[in-house]
Amino acid sequence: MSKTEPHVRFSLIFALASTMMLGPFSVDTYLPAFPDIADSLGVSTQQVSLSVSVYIFSLALGQLIGGALSDRYGRKVILMSGLAIFAAASLWLALTDALSVFLAGRAIQAVGAGWVLVSIPALVRDRVSGQDAAKLFSMIGLIMVIAPGIAPSIGSGLLAVGPWNVIFVFLALYAVFVVPVLLGTVFRDPVSVSVSSADVSILKRYASVLGNTKALPFIFWQIGSFSVMMLFITHASFIYQEHFGQSEQAFALLFGANIVTMFCVNLANRALLSRLASLRVLQMASALQGLGASLLVAAAAFDWPIYAFLAAMMLTIGVMGAITPNIQACFMEYFPTSGGTAAALLGAAQFGVAGTISALSALLPHTLLAVVLAMAACAAVSFSFMLRSLRREKDAAASLEEA
Repeated sequence: MSKTEPHVRFSLIFALASTMMLGPFSVDTYLPAFPDIADSLGVSTQQVSLSVSVYIFSLALGQLIGGALSDRYGRKVILMSGLAIFAAASLWLALTDALSVFLAGRAIQAVGAGWVLVSIPALVRDRVSGQDAAKLFSMIGLIMVIAPGIAPSIGSGLLAVGPWNVIFVFLALYAVFVVPVLLGTVFRDPVSVSVSSADVSILKRYASVLGNTKALPFIFWQIGSFSVMMLFITHASFIYQEHFGQSEQAFALLFGANIVTMFCVNLANRALLSRLASLRVLQMASALQGLGASLLVAAAAFDWPIYAFLAAMMLTIGVMGAITPNIQACFMEYFPTSGGTAAALLGAAQFGVAGTISALSALLPHTLLAVVLAMAACAAVSFSFMLRSLRREKDAAASLEEA
């Protein structure tokens, strides 16, 4: 990624971001079709919503398998295989007529997506490190953050021209579209990468990553912050449409406000990375998320009006535009020869734990305060690791002074 080749940098960022968009597209595009899918399969909307949890858990499993395999067999083989699995499963989903088959199709689709998504951080780590990696993650995130905002609109548009099955045909075609984009950019010029021995088993690869005690805190940091966002996505409809009584059109705008905020924060993150270390920006963003979560609790407890609540939610969710890319950069820095395994562990942990928390949140009282308290608890986990990193910096500085 030479500074003298801006067109190469842009094409690489576009290709990686387009590939990463497969994830949010596969989660958010079919959300508007839940009632139609339920009618078609002869089940309730709540039963169809199980497909989200199935997808999240299978995505975590797919990343765990695909990450280690990509370190052994190479990024290209695993990434292209993942796209093929995803496309085939999407077509299968378009032809399903039973809930059990639909859920199985979503599981297979998620495994393919997991192989795809876990390859992207590894590809970044293969090419750059340090602040350059943080900036590249930030630029990919800047483009990718658009996907959750436009995905429901794409789904609604497809429903206007055809049945719900068309959405899964679209997802299959999108996966096929990504293939020539990747071949013409990311894999056009092979990159020399130091990979671990092919004789090393998957379990040993993960044991090696888990043995890096300096990197592990970033996994829990990401779990805490990502779970905040997952809880919001899970309960967004209840929050805005049921509790605040907003229409479907208003809900789309209120939900989109968080996407716009993430986009702006991502832009600010890239600018800050030219002056501050990635860890410092991450600490600042986590502190702001803690503040936002506290404001959400106050808003729910004291019945603030919707626009005051929205401002607090935009702060809480919007800072993910800085938290995620910087955690990825800080974590991946420790694994120059096992980027796929490391990315898999980070991705599987965040999706697996956040998916579990999201599923368990269905047991909460059906109130706004219960939801935001759960979000605040997850934000507190993230905040605690931010404080831990500050203490480590302080202790390191004290040791240098004594020396």
